[in-house]
Amino acid sequence: MSSPAEYLLPFDALSMADVPRVGGKNASLGEMIGQLSAAGVRVPGGFATTAQAYWDFLDHNDLRVRIEQRLDRLDIDDLTALADAGREIRAWVEGAVMPPVLEDGLRAAYRALGERVSVAVRSSATAEDLPEASFAGQQESYLHVRGEDEVVWHVKRVFASLYNDRAIAYRVHTGYAHAQVALSAGIQRMVRSDLACAGVMFTLDTESGFRDAVFITAAYGLGETVVQGAVNPDEFYVHKPMLAAGFPAVVRRELGDKAIRMVWHDGANVIEATPPAQARRYALADDEVLELARQAMVIESHYGRPMDIEWAKDGETGGLFIVQARPETVKARGTGADERYALKESGRVLVSGRAIGQKIGCGRVRVIASPAEMHRVEQGDVLVTDMTDPDWEPVMKRAAAIVTDRGGRTCHAAIVARELGVPTVVGTGDASSVLADGSTVTVSCAEGETGFVYDGALRFGVETVASTPLPEPPVKLMMNVGNPERAFQFAQIPNHGVGLARLEFVIARMIGVHPLALLATPPGEIDALAADSAAAAGGPDGLSPELIRQIRIRSAAYASPVDFYIDKLAEGVATLAAAFWPKPVIVRLSDFKSNEYANLLGGAHYEPREENPMLGLRGAARYVSPMFRPAFELECRAIRKVRETLGYTNVEVMIPFVRTVAECVTVVDLLAANGLARGGNGLRLIMMCEVPSNAVLADAFLAHVDGFSIGSNDLTQLTLGIDRDSGLVAADFDERNPAVQCLLKEAISACNRLHKYIGICGQGPSDHPDFAAWLVEQGIGSISLNPDTVVATWRQLTVAGDI
Repeated sequence: MSSPAEYLLPFDALSMADVPRVGGKNASLGEMIGQLSAAGVRVPGGFATTAQAYWDFLDHNDLRVRIEQRLDRLDIDDLTALADAGREIRAWVEGAVMPPVLEDGLRAAYRALGERVSVAVRSSATAEDLPEASFAGQQESYLHVRGEDEVVWHVKRVFASLYNDRAIAYRVHTGYAHAQVALSAGIQRMVRSDLACAGVMFTLDTESGFRDAVFITAAYGLGETVVQGAVNPDEFYVHKPMLAAGFPAVVRRELGDKAIRMVWHDGANVIEATPPAQARRYALADDEVLELARQAMVIESHYGRPMDIEWAKDGETGGLFIVQARPETVKARGTGADERYALKESGRVLVSGRAIGQKIGCGRVRVIASPAEMHRVEQGDVLVTDMTDPDWEPVMKRAAAIVTDRGGRTCHAAIVARELGVPTVVGTGDASSVLADGSTVTVSCAEGETGFVYDGALRFGVETVASTPLPEPPVKLMMNVGNPERAFQFAQIPNHGVGLARLEFVIARMIGVHPLALLATPPGEIDALAADSAAAAGGPDGLSPELIRQIRIRSAAYASPVDFYIDKLAEGVATLAAAFWPKPVIVRLSDFKSNEYANLLGGAHYEPREENPMLGLRGAARYVSPMFRPAFELECRAIRKVRETLGYTNVEVMIPFVRTVAECVTVVDLLAANGLARGGNGLRLIMMCEVPSNAVLADAFLAHVDGFSIGSNDLTQLTLGIDRDSGLVAADFDERNPAVQCLLKEAISACNRLHKYIGICGQGPSDHPDFAAWLVEQGIGSISLNPDTVVATWRQLTVAGDI
């Protein structure tokens, strides 16, 4: 029998060299305590049992051979047989007697931590947390364990959890022999996150694999709700290069509903509803998000690979602690090729949530209420349930797709779904009640961070793009991007930056409220409108109390409705700027037409009804109009924040739909008055060349801006007199028409003669490769394309003799 020193080791005596003795998780805790404490990484102390302790525990009870025999020839696809075997083995382990030397050592080591101190008893498998195998959530962890007897009992429970159904199946699935994997129990001081918050962070974007971001999730209470997928957490993105440069680099926030929290109450972990006022606020302040990101970057730098990290905030001290760190095991592997899924038709959206992966799946819905019903899921079905946890792994691999009511993108089930390559939509809220059992649906995770479940079987395609270097093209090839949720993915396509960043998606989807309605809504409590005399009397600007209430609900996590607009708009722009940093990102100022602004919450109250909005109050004319100027000034404040506060000087500003030179001068002056002066801090002002007058009077316009970006859609429409939205005359809409090409030549020639920027961001080059080649011949400086056409156009323009 071994000595206590061979069974128990303090964390501060461990390093990564001890993985065979204490597993990856515990070895990593020791490594961080010993190597990273001086760099500001805070890890609660504790101790670990060794693999030798586990094997001697089994041998002390003659269990090793019995377990091997029980698992021999087990068919893990027979879920009943798997459950029976797991249940029997766990009962053997939990009912076994601990060797006296091990038990006495456990009691003494626990006492050394303090009198009846609360600890977490966590699992750490000796094959766990290697870069090629995550074992995420395969074994159990127990929180707020107090007292020697409880510690001894929970160590046995952790040992037994090596034979959970999911753990048995996962080892077979990943090719690990059961007899090769031992278990180490980590006994760690509890962080009182039940009084604050906790969550998970990755040192890359989990869906795209973008390496320059730290992705953080947070929810109130103990972190188990986040890890288990029982709650929809807040999400934060931090841009590593800007954080390293000293900027407050939180580029995006997504408010989760955080409907429940796990707290320590009367000696037990209890699930309770989160107070609504608290749930509507972010669980972390920005300075806390940045501090966590700094710790994550230190950890990643030390290990030299992307990391999956669990953190907790102590509600008594306010300290932020790292409680686990393991290698990220999916995106870090890479394949040398990129599969790109895309829907080929549209359909009716039934539910939506957070997308896991970037694939599309189609199949028959199977609504499952509990693991006892897992046998109903057949190969190719769409598994729909309230929430999954790693117990579901044996059936998850059968599914064509998975949809849950609850959960976030960092829970264990999401990690396993990524490993299995199964498209998954989590946190839909009501999928298990909305989706009919037996119906056919299409689950799309190929449209950004939001995943959609569509009615019926929609056609979709898969393109495999090899990650091979491309020769430099004769002009800069940029991208048209509107959805910040897809920016990290698109940034990995070969590119020279963003030639057209549209604000309309951010305003419509991330904000959803007319800026003038936000300006008119005073800050206040959501449910206190009766006490608000202005609201009770019809509200400022005549807004109804119900409209004010809806606006306050949307903006509750921010200091005021105006701050909500500025910050969300800044987040959208900053995400694009971060994704493509340090390449230029040309941001077109908002170009909604009056009918489109009217569709926003509160918009109908402010917008005129125009017979032809395409030619009405849009672009530059809107910015300088007395009606809209206060809203435009908010837009300027958002872009100024991105450039000056967040440091993204790669953001350039583009003015759309400028009819006259006088209008151009007025807008340029208005931008300068709002902190966006041409040339200030290197700012370039680009003008859309999309009205024929822009090309005809190119020299006069170019005297006030730094170049043109040709909007071939509107330029073609206005040159040929064709409504580009009308199917009746669509056949005659062609950017290659000689009249349009005449204007294009004038614009390109003027910019080149005056040494100004000249690019094009219209649809034409994406649709017509020959048009792209013609533009190169005319001397265009850059072509901005839809992301799905960049590689093909790049190849065409670099073929010898093609130009």
